[in-house]
Amino acid sequence: MSFNPPYRVFAVLVGLLLVLTAPGETQAQATYDDLWKFAEWYRNDQNETVQSVLFSGRFQYEFASVDADQGTHNQWNVRRTRLGVKMALFNRLTVHIEGGFNPQERDPFYKRLTDTYVEWQANDVFALKVGKQGVPFTMDGSTSSKELLTMDRSNLANNIWFPQEYMPGVTVSGGRSNWVYQLGVFTGGTANREFGDFDGSAFTHLSVGRDFSQALGAEDALLSVNYVYQDPHSNNTFTRELQHVASVNLRFEADRWGFRSDLATGVGYLGQSDLWSVMMMPFVNLTTRLQLIARHTYIRSEDANGVRLARYENQVTAGRGDQYNEFYAGVNYYFYGHKLKLQSGVKFADMEDSAADGGEYSGMGWTTGLRVSW
Repeated sequence: MSFNPPYRVFAVLVGLLLVLTAPGETQAQATYDDLWKFAEWYRNDQNETVQSVLFSGRFQYEFASVDADQGTHNQWNVRRTRLGVKMALFNRLTVHIEGGFNPQERDPFYKRLTDTYVEWQANDVFALKVGKQGVPFTMDGSTSSKELLTMDRSNLANNIWFPQEYMPGVTVSGGRSNWVYQLGVFTGGTANREFGDFDGSAFTHLSVGRDFSQALGAEDALLSVNYVYQDPHSNNTFTRELQHVASVNLRFEADRWGFRSDLATGVGYLGQSDLWSVMMMPFVNLTTRLQLIARHTYIRSEDANGVRLARYENQVTAGRGDQYNEFYAGVNYYFYGHKLKLQSGVKFADMEDSAADGGEYSGMGWTTGLRVSW
């Protein structure tokens, strides 16, 4: 069988990574450390004005295949390409400017601004961030795409989180005595590639979490409660049509295993049905590099046509349903932690459509890809 260009590129990349890893754990780590130092354009903690200038970004390349009763879909895809710079100034300020790009297309090559903000860190208890930034609610919504354990966010996040991800706003955040918090106000108006048109309404986000890692002797154990209130408006295209959103999620990791979960609900407006969803995701670290993951996601809408399908499933049928059930099994291989990894996952999903107007779905999907970040 002859390889087409995307197969060749992917095969060469995987082969190169395996060669770099082969000499041994210590030597491979040192090699990756040296490579990633090129992203440190400047660093001097003794400089009172500029402490660091770092290259930031990510490149994510994947192949997806869907085989469903409703049809098939196969696609090589540059999932995300983001490039930018992050500067630390005056021992208090962080300036981060990053954009998303699509090397698969020339028009438009530039997609949008992502992180574009200024943050002032007064102390551990109080930090103020102004600009375009991620809104961290739901389990997967509060996890960077650099650090996802699965190939993509769950369909819970796709339906209940605001998948534009980066929105203009003002937030305050911090933590003390194992408690962490964030409070933010964001615009939900008409989205564009920069800061939006500010022609809709606003929404507020509150997150409060408790860190139990020390008490449990775990590497990570964070229980979070998130609440979003959005003033309904027809021009709110940065967001989903949800007036109230609540999410209770848990992140736990010990030495060899871990667990993530999310229980979320949303109250809709402008025809969007009320939703509730649950996601459970256990994982096992077989070695320091090899990890197995399983995930179950269930979503239910009160009325018909309230639930969307996930990204590649939606390429088979764009209809909506009222009950979604998914099982995912995946494997990750970490060459350099989350900064350089291979991921692969298979999922089986079904969606019921009580309105019988094109939203029914039953199929299997497989996605595999390379994740690189700085």
